[in-house]
Amino acid sequence: MNILRPGQDGYAEEVAGFQTSVPSSPTAVVAAESAEEVAAAVRYAAERGLTVAVQATGHGLTAGTDGVLISTRRLTGVEIDAAAGTARVEAGVRWGAVIEAAAKHGLAPLSGSSPDVGVVGYTLSGGFGLMARRYGRAADHVRALDVVTADGELRHVEPGSDLFWALRGGRDSFGVVTAIEFGLVPVTGLYGGSLSFGTDDLPAVLRAWRTWSAAAPDTLTTSLAMLEYPDLPMLPEPLRGRHIAQVRIAYLGDDGDDFVAPLRAAAPALMDTLRPLQFTESGSIAADPPNPHGYHGTNATVSQLNDAMLGSILEHAGPGAAVPTVLIIDRLGGALARTPETPGVGWDSSAEFVVRALSVVGDDGADVIRRAHAKLFDVLAPWTTGRLLPFVYGEHAPAEVAESVHPAGDLAKLRELKRRYDPRDTFRPAGKRS
Repeated sequence: MNILRPGQDGYAEEVAGFQTSVPSSPTAVVAAESAEEVAAAVRYAAERGLTVAVQATGHGLTAGTDGVLISTRRLTGVEIDAAAGTARVEAGVRWGAVIEAAAKHGLAPLSGSSPDVGVVGYTLSGGFGLMARRYGRAADHVRALDVVTADGELRHVEPGSDLFWALRGGRDSFGVVTAIEFGLVPVTGLYGGSLSFGTDDLPAVLRAWRTWSAAAPDTLTTSLAMLEYPDLPMLPEPLRGRHIAQVRIAYLGDDGDDFVAPLRAAAPALMDTLRPLQFTESGSIAADPPNPHGYHGTNATVSQLNDAMLGSILEHAGPGAAVPTVLIIDRLGGALARTPETPGVGWDSSAEFVVRALSVVGDDGADVIRRAHAKLFDVLAPWTTGRLLPFVYGEHAPAEVAESVHPAGDLAKLRELKRRYDPRDTFRPAGKRS
């Protein structure tokens, strides 16, 4: 077991994650190379009364730790069972590796917008992605989990286990997942990409997308992003240095030109990248930034998207916003509104949209961003139904986050299971102790 301490070669690199604005200075880092080493690391921490945190890619890093950080990035095994339509992957695997392996068999995972995100963290947080309205959340398709609990034991958990329920949405409060098995789906065609529009057309595009997406079939998953592109030569010239509205589309079909015609008629597009895609190209739809950076983000699920809300969105996240903000509105519904066969930690399935705000942390710090985001979400409060864990970035109080994202009944059950499986709070808490 390779243990690194502050000041040793490799420590800083092991601690570093994709999220750079959250400080992390653990007493020790265990660079695990197997599930057995993960178990040994948990026992090592327990023997010394230290807490445990886990990190693969560090995209969703929410708090540092003065205890033991277990790095799982070296656990990279991927196994595809084409006959069963399943994948088994280890804790350090990113979605890109699964996408490539599954595509050889005409299958695809329920991955998100970026192939660089870690599979386990995304899934345990309740992440949903490019085919969510057709198939639901990634957590809904999990078949089994290998997890090291606070007693240092490696357990294999399946549906019917209360630990299996808690992990799928309760994230890493109950142990360190070392491997995950989940179902894949057949994908024979994907029509996707984006339509980008200029600032002057933002109100018209927002309203057109709202109307168009309301009648969309479950085979379409779509979002609308508002963002400002820096004036850099490596960016597409039509978008360079402009604040834009970008409609993103993933449609399970070979040809969607007729289907998206109302959007193309809404306003002149600055750029149109819609075309038939291989699923291996799915990361190009959102084209998320690949380089580590610091960011703070939050979100709210809402029951509707009315004109008053659109006006506030434009004011607080448009070109004149006090803090530059990437704002994304996801159309929910479809499978996301239905109860899965094997329920996990729940969320408000009645919501129509989720509104997400994300800003890069600069010299002014995260507090300025929090205040700016709060103004937007205060305006949306009358229509707000909840908050989603996978889109909370940079928070330093996991217990408070848990209270804001989990339904009351689920939160009470999570707390009871926390007391049973982790009575000494070895892992990050699922909520305040009752």
